Amino acid sequence: MTNLAGKTLFITGASRGIGLAIALRAARDGANIVIAAKSGVPNPKLPGTIHTAAAEVEAAGGRALALKVDIREEDEVHAAVEQAVERFGGIDIVVNNASAIWLAGTEGTPMKRFDLMHQVNTRGTFMVTQACLPHLKKASNPHVLMLSPPPNLDPKWFAPHTAYTIAKYGMSLCVLGMSAELAPLGIAVNALWPRTVIATAAIAMIDGVKPEQCRRPEIVADAAHVLLTQPARQCTGRFAIDEEVLREAGIRDFDTYAYKLHTPLLPDLFLN
Repeated sequence: MTNLAGKTLFITGASRGIGLAIALRAARDGANIVIAAKSGVPNPKLPGTIHTAAAEVEAAGGRALALKVDIREEDEVHAAVEQAVERFGGIDIVVNNASAIWLAGTEGTPMKRFDLMHQVNTRGTFMVTQACLPHLKKASNPHVLMLSPPPNLDPKWFAPHTAYTIAKYGMSLCVLGMSAELAPLGIAVNALWPRTVIATAAIAMIDGVKPEQCRRPEIVADAAHVLLTQPARQCTGRFAIDEEVLREAGIRDFDTYAYKLHTPLLPDLFLN
């Protein structure tokens, strides 16, 4: 399979950033995109809503379903899955992109932040995947993709923000377990993580990071497209890095992804 034409993608957190970029890349193939995110109304501090994302998807050539969903709420997740299946007839691909971040040490992490990260990152990823499974089982070439890093137990990735690292690695451990569990069913489960920091709203959480030190979300979207068009039975259990995926696909020029050319790029978290 070389494109996602006619495929239905259920993407969490797709109202902006990497989730939206993945949606738009699939839309250019003619895919159906379920935009499952919390942003139903404009936020002065954050760009985009589910409705603006839906308009962009349709302008790019896809079909969109904008659903206001808090992935911490089980009833909302199941209702969204039902609406997606009713509209598009099934679900072929799940992209667990939604994530909460709080980069602080133990004393500086309120328990409400700890709970939020674990409810969204680990629990939300598990629950969305679980809710979509009955439909993935019926799909041809079904994929689940987590936007999470390769597990790295070097203490330097825990010490500055233990709570966030645990929550983010929870998504990666879902890949580790689910890829083995679902392999006999032919459902691919992979992780994708950027080599460099990506210019999204989340960089505001990282002290001293400027957009010009980052790449644009399109590099992750293009790498996701490569993974999601692979035969599911032959491509599962992988902790992929965006640049490596694209190099394997024959891409050598990464200047097009730079936020600003000829500026040193910052490596992302969790990568040595």
